[in-house]
Amino acid sequence: MEVTVFGTASGHRTHRSSFRVRATAGVVAAGMFLAVGCSSSDDGPGTAAGGVPVVEKGRLTTCTHLPYPPFQFEQGGKVVGFDVALIDLVAKNLKVEQKILDTPFETFKTGAFLNSGECDLAAAGMTITDERKKNVDFSVPYFDATQALLATKKSGVTSLDDVNSQKKKLGAQAETTGESYAKDQGFDPVAFESSDAVLNGLRTGQVDAVVIDYPVVQGWLKDKANAEQFVLGQNIETGEQYGFSVKKGNDKLRAAIDKAIKDARADGTYDKLYKQWIGPLPKAQS
Repeated sequence: MEVTVFGTASGHRTHRSSFRVRATAGVVAAGMFLAVGCSSSDDGPGTAAGGVPVVEKGRLTTCTHLPYPPFQFEQGGKVVGFDVALIDLVAKNLKVEQKILDTPFETFKTGAFLNSGECDLAAAGMTITDERKKNVDFSVPYFDATQALLATKKSGVTSLDDVNSQKKKLGAQAETTGESYAKDQGFDPVAFESSDAVLNGLRTGQVDAVVIDYPVVQGWLKDKANAEQFVLGQNIETGEQYGFSVKKGNDKLRAAIDKAIKDARADGTYDKLYKQWIGPLPKAQS
């Protein structure tokens, strides 16, 4: 079941934006989400196992931005992916169900939806940065990330030097570290709203190449049509690590997330989920 809610999202490009409530793979009860305008005595804030506060009783509400495979995307009418699976572990420990809100990525670095009480945490393949730490608290890192250059085969581009020397058009997803990296290298990339829009920009010739997270590129190139049209250029080591974010001072939830990540690494669950959603483990981990 999907519920669509229209409202004003801080930091979004348009005056009217939307965020959608999504069913996750961990949600099995049909019709568990209430339609807009309905109310119940069970609605409102609650407390999960271990005294962890949640914005909605019985649920751990996650803000994300769809789609961003393999971390979060829709499959068979449900939201699935690596991030979703890890947060399902947190929800299980807290004895609640995970609920997902599809929200603008721009709000994640400001913590707007956390501060307004819309969400308990944000999970969106989000890099831990000093700038973002000013507004939100991060979990322990759960993924080591790199950026990659993906280009159309007809462009002949395989590196950022090629983009520069051949005066090709470069793109990136707005408000991401990929966009920041491109700007730091002296480029003025075309900014796209989502990863889907980035890929469409390549397909339609709006840009010749893009800088985006390597796991996303890996996922795209699994599709035969994409593999025939695009080529993976340089892999860009940026030392990035992903983290889940919570509202400043929400130490109980942050600790619960940290525990779930550490336990999953220790008992092999993390490796299993990594292979399922990302692919083969890095050599250092395998």
